[in-house]
Amino acid sequence: MKVAMKRLLASSVMAAALAAGPSMAQEADAYRETQLGLYVTAAEAWELMQENERAILIDVRDPIEIKFTGFAEPTDIHVPWVLADRDNFDEEAKTWPVVRNADFEAQVKARLDALGVAEDDPIIVMCRSGATRSAPGADVITEMGYRQVYSVNDGFEGSTLKEGDSKGVRAMNGWRNSGLPWSYEIDPEVAWRPSE
Repeated sequence: MKVAMKRLLASSVMAAALAAGPSMAQEADAYRETQLGLYVTAAEAWELMQENERAILIDVRDPIEIKFTGFAEPTDIHVPWVLADRDNFDEEAKTWPVVRNADFEAQVKARLDALGVAEDDPIIVMCRSGATRSAPGADVITEMGYRQVYSVNDGFEGSTLKEGDSKGVRAMNGWRNSGLPWSYEIDPEVAWRPSE
């Protein structure tokens, strides 16, 4: 039932994206949809982790992002999907571009193997908002042979407020805003290291 609801939600996101224009529709299609079509909210991810001790939580955000926004305490694996390219500042965009972590698959596989994760164990992939990193990361993990790979569709920080004094602030849903366990302290055993 939850999977059907998630597919309905994904269809609603696509319908809104199509109404907004083709580029947004392509982005929503490319980043929110996964091969398996398995989606959970942060609260549902927590519930799944409580129900199944074999469920694994993977955070795919850049380490600097985690440093300033926080870390879900039950995270089992941290491997970034993309990293800020600190060597190249984009003058036009006024920011650093992001580049795909070329070692993502190998690093995730090594961590999954070290934890003894089986192909049928639930794997939950989370980024900031569920929009651009968790779904493609989940697809790569699916291609590695894992069969229960979920994308957290509201991510760690959740959605932005649409009105009020805090309009635009990510203060709605998501891991941090759902009262789930998180901290600014990063578990050294889980923290990503480029050389691993």
